[in-house]
Amino acid sequence: MSPMNGPSSDASVQVRGACPHDCPDTCALLTTVQDGRAIRVQGNPLHAHTAGALCTKVSRYTERTYHPERILQPLRRVGPKGAGRFEPVGWDEALADIAARLQAIAARDPQAILPYSYAGTMGLVQGEGMAARFFHKLGASHLDRTICAAAGGEGLVQTLGAKVGMKIEFFAEARLILIWGSNSIASNLHFWRHVQQAKREGARIVCIDPRRTETADKCHEHIALRPGTDAALALALMHELIAHDWLDHDYIARHTLGWEALRERALQWPPERAAEVCGIPVEQIRRLAQDYGTTRPAAIRLNYGMQRVRGGGNAVRAIACLPALTGAWRQRAGGLLLSSSGHFPVRRAALHRPELLGGRRPRTINMSTIGNALLEGVGDDLLRETSPDFGPKIAALIVYNSNPVAVAPESAQVVRGFARKDLFTVVLEQFQTDTADWADYILPATTQLEHWDIHTSYGHTDVLLNRPAIAPLGQARPNTEIFRALARRMGFADPCFEDDDETLCRSAIGDAQDFEQLLAHGFASLPLPDAPFAEGGFPTPSGRCEFFSERLAAQGLDGLPDHLANHEAPGSSDRYPLAMISPPARNFLNSSFVNVKSLRDIEGEPLLEIHAQDAAARGIASGQLVRVFNDRGEYRCRAQVSERARPGVVNGLGIWWRKLGLNGTNVNELTSQKLTDLGRGPVFYDCLVEVQAAAGSA
Repeated sequence: MSPMNGPSSDASVQVRGACPHDCPDTCALLTTVQDGRAIRVQGNPLHAHTAGALCTKVSRYTERTYHPERILQPLRRVGPKGAGRFEPVGWDEALADIAARLQAIAARDPQAILPYSYAGTMGLVQGEGMAARFFHKLGASHLDRTICAAAGGEGLVQTLGAKVGMKIEFFAEARLILIWGSNSIASNLHFWRHVQQAKREGARIVCIDPRRTETADKCHEHIALRPGTDAALALALMHELIAHDWLDHDYIARHTLGWEALRERALQWPPERAAEVCGIPVEQIRRLAQDYGTTRPAAIRLNYGMQRVRGGGNAVRAIACLPALTGAWRQRAGGLLLSSSGHFPVRRAALHRPELLGGRRPRTINMSTIGNALLEGVGDDLLRETSPDFGPKIAALIVYNSNPVAVAPESAQVVRGFARKDLFTVVLEQFQTDTADWADYILPATTQLEHWDIHTSYGHTDVLLNRPAIAPLGQARPNTEIFRALARRMGFADPCFEDDDETLCRSAIGDAQDFEQLLAHGFASLPLPDAPFAEGGFPTPSGRCEFFSERLAAQGLDGLPDHLANHEAPGSSDRYPLAMISPPARNFLNSSFVNVKSLRDIEGEPLLEIHAQDAAARGIASGQLVRVFNDRGEYRCRAQVSERARPGVVNGLGIWWRKLGLNGTNVNELTSQKLTDLGRGPVFYDCLVEVQAAAGSA
């Protein structure tokens, strides 16, 4: 079999592609096609980061593409909102009606129209490649896409200057690896390969996570701190580095900014204070500090779970300071990685065409507070108070690459917003998700095997090209083609709306030579130094690692990182004494793959992990149906008494579709619309609850 350039009906060919899902691994795919049908998806062995291996989810991608419940024709609502009752409709009729309704709303105020999208695909083209052009031309409200990584990303930007870090492959050479807020075995599988190599060669591996994950099981040590206390731990590590002079004074002097102020802040955090805040033994902190201060090379792998709390941005800032204190950046196997996405020279303006706004400055609406936003200005008792500067109420919502009814916080409020009779909702989807049930129109979208796209990564530094392996099934169309067709219906005559998908792929990276390499091989590596900050050169305004951020200080914020207690701090409520985090179930990715039966069968049913101590105090046994609740709502699931939960913290594994839950809800019934300190992100892991045995569930 030889790789081909696009869909074909040849007897047996392989097509190079890329995994589209929200995962740092961004794997290179090979799809085997026989007689026009995809029969196998596997990892490309020629791509070093993928090395021929895929996670369980994506290795079953053909099951997703050929799923019997796949939406393959446009659908129009015929029942009440939320009932999920639709009838088939032709593309022409659907597009004509959608365009007419959007035009009528735009004539009053285009800001009443809101796009809602995120990382259902990480592709630059099927993500915002044509969609952004459409909404810019329309003058719709902007969406602040904060729901996953905003706090941590802003923390990196304020400290290192961009979402940049060490190369993932060099973790294999580290002698100490801190896996901080990451269940790498489940969510960063290819990184774990480098950890195993380092471990075989004698490296010490430490996992820092409230939950005893599958990753923690395989590490030398697990530090089970309370949710939202990561900054306190980082500051205590700094205290010990200073107290024992485990510092690289030359690196600090030449390549950092704000050292004296940070030193003063860190000295306020002796290990005893942090141990009390974090709920861990003081000796664990001292030992970790000594390991980090005396081991070379030392590398930190951060992930986004630890920044989904009120102080998430500050926590990332504090941790990102550590490698500069010890000079870990001097070696290619030292430093830190949260995201590598800032290394990629993506030509976003060429893709999104902001000039189509024509001088207009639409408002911005935070996707993490979509529940409140949909209820602003509706003139009934659903809101505490309408914001006077909110502008027009949202009259139309276009959802693509997302499932907000399942994934957005405080989902009861989200459902109330989607239930508005005067809200016109269009959903581009592959399946009838929780969100699609509330649509007025569902437009059938292609899967990754059926369209062009180009992908960067936040876990490595390769660009990948995705070629269509098969023709679109049924009447499904790529997102790009749907927005092109809507643009034509709306009378948008700008030439950029005629760009085809291959042109969009070329526009994204801008270098024809690079694109020829992508066409030939499917991937291309960025030309980056092995140790990018060995001699400083951080992409900050000062060129240094900024312990003190003048930019934050100018906004009236603390220029130094600090520990900020959770909005809902453990111990602050007698009614809700348990902290709850909601890490992903291993065989789902956000709300994707929940409807793939083979994967759902592995997960079984929605679970709440609870420590034996907390279970015994409530008379709860494993397998028992429990009621998890707070003032925002109630969620029912099965209890699993487990050492994976630390005392005082329960783990609500997500994200199940609401309609597949035991009482038509999921874990986001309990989460809040409060926001993080930096980046305006959600605080999914900053949540207090109580748990009771459900009536009749003995």
